[in-house]
This record gives sequence, C-alpha cells and structure tokens, in this order.
Amino acid sequence: MFLQHYNTFIQAINLPVAKLCFYEHIDPDDICNTYRAFTRPHPRFRFIRAKTIGAALIDLARFADRNTYLEQIKAKNHGGYHAKRARKRGYLFSEIDRNQHVDEIHAINTSLENRQGRPMDPRYLKKRDAFERLPHFRYYGILDGKGQLVAYANLGLYGNFAAYSQMLGYRNNDGIMHLLLVESICRLIDEKQVRYVMYDTFFGAQPGLRTFKSILGFQPYRARYSLQ
Repeated sequence: MFLQHYNTFIQAINLPVAKLCFYEHIDPDDICNTYRAFTRPHPRFRFIRAKTIGAALIDLARFADRNTYLEQIKAKNHGGYHAKRARKRGYLFSEIDRNQHVDEIHAINTSLENRQGRPMDPRYLKKRDAFERLPHFRYYGILDGKGQLVAYANLGLYGNFAAYSQMLGYRNNDGIMHLLLVESICRLIDEKQVRYVMYDTFFGAQPGLRTFKSILGFQPYRARYSLQ
C-alpha cells in the first residue's frame, strides 16, 4: 500500500500543470459554489485539494479544428471509432431541453442499481418534477432511432474551461457515451470559447472509466484554480 501511494505521488508531481480560471461574473452563485467544491480538501488526502491532482483534461488549444481532434481518436477501439459505430446504428447527438425528457432521464438514472462498482447516488433515484436551466450550461443528449433519449450530459462553462457535471446513459455496446462526449467536445473546439474541457479526475476512478477517458483524449494534469 505504501509503495502504491508513493508511486502515485511520484506520478502526480510529474504531471503537466493546467491553470483553470473560474470567472465569477458568469454566474456569481454557481461559479463560487463550484470553485469551493473543486478546491475543498480531498476526502482521503486532506493536504491536497479535491480536483487538483490527476484532473482529467483535454487541452483544446492543441487542435486547429474538430477534424484534428477526430484524427487523434479515430483508431480502432478509440473514442472516434465507437462514436462512428453509434452513428451508423442510428443514434443522433442533440442539444436538449431536459424538461421535455423528465421521464426518460429518470428511466436512465434508475436503469442500473450500481455503476462503477458503487450504488447509485440517491439523488439520481428520486424523480425530478422539473429541471433548472443555467445559462452557462449546455445540455446534450443522444437520441435513438425512435427519438427516445438514451444518454445525456450537462456541461458547465465556468471560465477558461468547461466541465461535465452529470453524464449518464443506458449501458449497451453501441458507443452512445462515446458519441455524446465526442460531439460535445467537437462543439467546444468549434466555438473556441474555452481552452480546456474536464471530466472529473483519473485517480480514484475505476480502470474501465480511466480507459474510457483516455480513448477520448483526456489526460491527467495538476490543476491550479483561480477565481476571477
């Protein structure tokens, strides 16, 4: 156990550094609350911040356009490959109004009792009557051939970076989650409003989830946060 923690520490100090800036003027309440959540002490390692070591990021500045990104992830069993499979099977990526999909979102949330080796958070199990739409958020979904929602993601634009706050879908082998992330990341590249996109952290994630992030182009960083 000591050797494992030591190796993790050595890996962590050698990670590239990303400076992630929260812009308070976007939405003072939500931005400040999210900044505090990202920088609170880690629940296990109190001497570091929660989402600092091993933040899963893509540096979007590396890509001239979406095609450059897609070229990087097109190999077999990478994110682009699985997203292409989903398109061929009739799935569509779309921006959604969550209030038009309340029943479908609840069905997705309750479709499995456990995810990533853990019981579902009780917050997901209680059906919502309505969803608030925050102006600095994008709400995306994947629709099947019948127009039914099969996956969704909430993406917040916080400053010089965007971060996924919620992301869930039915468990199948059709590549729907790959399509959801690939298309939402491509939109960020098109718009050039943020430099980084974040998908939580690498350390602490189950091996399957770490692989999922890697084949979409996410890499571990040391994040340095500021509130402006």
